Amino acid sequence: MSDRFFNGAGWWLFVVCAALFIVASMRAGDMLALAGSAAFMAANISFLVPFYRRSGKQDHEE
Repeated sequence: MSDRFFNGAGWWLFVVCAALFIVASMRAGDMLALAGSAAFMAANISFLVPFYRRSGKQDHEE
């Protein structure tokens, strides 16, 4: 498997982790943890956007 596969899998595991943090903080009623978890999710998604955008450009260039 390629490095790109493992990088993508790693980012998606971070997204799953952020989602679980969001659920746990909602269940606990901890608004600060919820805000932090939402920021963590947004950061992970912001890193995934160029990861996939770059992939599309590479596929069209080859």
